[in-house]
Amino acid sequence: MQTVLITGCSSGFGLETAKYFLERDWRVIATMRTPREDILPRSDRLQVIALDVTDAQSIRQAIQAAGPIDVLVNNAGIGLLGVVETSDMALNREIFEANTFGTFMVTQAVLAQFRQRRSGVIVNVSSSVTLKPLPLLSVYSASKAAVNAFTESLALELAPFNVRVHLVLPGRSPETPFSKNAQPRMQGGFAQPYADFAQSVFSAMGQSSSAVTHASDVAEAVWRAATDPACPLRLPAGADAVALAEAR
Repeated sequence: MQTVLITGCSSGFGLETAKYFLERDWRVIATMRTPREDILPRSDRLQVIALDVTDAQSIRQAIQAAGPIDVLVNNAGIGLLGVVETSDMALNREIFEANTFGTFMVTQAVLAQFRQRRSGVIVNVSSSVTLKPLPLLSVYSASKAAVNAFTESLALELAPFNVRVHLVLPGRSPETPFSKNAQPRMQGGFAQPYADFAQSVFSAMGQSSSAVTHASDVAEAVWRAATDPACPLRLPAGADAVALAEAR
């Protein structure tokens, strides 16, 4: 029986991915900052573990509790909507700590076992905002673009040890709490001279194509990355992400 460890399983893509692997008879280590076993189906193949990807001690404890794993899915992350001029550097660092350095640290924690065993898969969930620039997402996009570059270089670094590394690039999803979670970091909204511009951006988003990304699209892409040695390094997930990747 193979084992997958997934970060950020309390909602959205992580929760759906944990369910997807459970349904396919894998052992699933579902991690989240505040463990909740009631959101996942009961199973003797499920282990819910506390993990804060910004805390080195929490990472060490979680990896030790998980035991040997076959696949790591770095999914945990937080969003931020805002303009650069009025951005708070402490908040910017918070985004990079969770989205970028969190991915780095959790990955680093499993590399020794993968290298020694000469097998393993790392799947980093990034974002389609790295395929097409969007306003109000500069810091978030930068944090995810860093994950992309990290992943592509790491894939070359680990290839001699038969360890595969992949990127999953989801599009915009109405099924995730991205906007809701980002709102507390918006500090009450957008002040002039950006308020009108921000409103026009939100209006345009509301009128954009009906093509979106469903959580199931991301789970399927992660599954493919985990189980198909022939899959490409980059996997867009969702109709909108696929369209962006093809246009690019």
